[in-house]
Amino acid sequence: MNSVINKYKREILVLAVTILMGVIFAVMNPNFLTWRNVLTVFQQMVLNGLLAVGIMFTIITAGIDLSIGCTFAIVGIAVAYGCVNDMNPILAIVIGIVIGAILGAFNGFLVCNLKLQPFIATLGTMSLYRGIAYVVTGGTPVTNVPDSFRNIFNGQMFAGIRYYVLVMIIVFILAHVILSKTRTGDYLYAVGGNEEAAKLSGVNVIKTKYIAYIACGVCTAVAGLIMLASLGSAEATAGIGYETNAIAAAAIGGTSMAGGKGTALGTFIGALMLAVLKVGMVVINVDSFWQYVVTGIIIIVASYFEFIKQDVEAMLARHKKA
Repeated sequence: MNSVINKYKREILVLAVTILMGVIFAVMNPNFLTWRNVLTVFQQMVLNGLLAVGIMFTIITAGIDLSIGCTFAIVGIAVAYGCVNDMNPILAIVIGIVIGAILGAFNGFLVCNLKLQPFIATLGTMSLYRGIAYVVTGGTPVTNVPDSFRNIFNGQMFAGIRYYVLVMIIVFILAHVILSKTRTGDYLYAVGGNEEAAKLSGVNVIKTKYIAYIACGVCTAVAGLIMLASLGSAEATAGIGYETNAIAAAAIGGTSMAGGKGTALGTFIGALMLAVLKVGMVVINVDSFWQYVVTGIIIIVASYFEFIKQDVEAMLARHKKA
């Protein structure tokens, strides 16, 4: 029991803070705890949760993917065009996921083969992918996506829970299994923790990084598909600024921006905290613009907390040696 608590102490702390936030919002407005509002919280966290778990893979390898918002838009546009031209919905979904994987792989190529810094590489593809989205659409939204596609994600199971919430949960479970139960997960942590040591240990660093960026692209594509199903339309401006909240969710959940640390559970709770914060601020009638201020503060505090934690651990290690 103690080992589990020690392993997930960051996640437990964030969950406790999230619950405390929920209690405060409920005291200020009892409507916060209605089932309809609880559903709203989970629906709000779906897109950010999927983007966060995707970007978490790249951050664990000491990288980053700033292009997720643009990948999100391209996937939505491509699938929307297919659906309005009578493409089979399942085939459209597969094509959307493949497009996400290809865009993620291209980021991996820039980072692994051209040796560009992940920040610079994905900053470039962020502009490139957004430009492609504008060129393809001419700045005009793609509308009238048929219900045959929309109902795959947007339908309801029971108690008002929509299928896309289940999709998000499945993706998080798969991410958890990959990171904690497979050799690939061990390699991801090893590369992020110390790339040179991982290379000397026989880890295929390039392949591992490719996996991280492709996983990010796939998760982003799933988020784009869900957004398309929810709105019934796609446009080139979709996903602008989404990378900020995704990074925030991962950082809050304990993913180290220096690489080598992070869990799917922590990222899930981080996305949940941001959703609770967003919905709670709406319920108590706080201007939505303050959400950007709070999110920025959270990113800074979460990152700084990680540095403090590393300093404390280093100090304790020195004392033990002494």
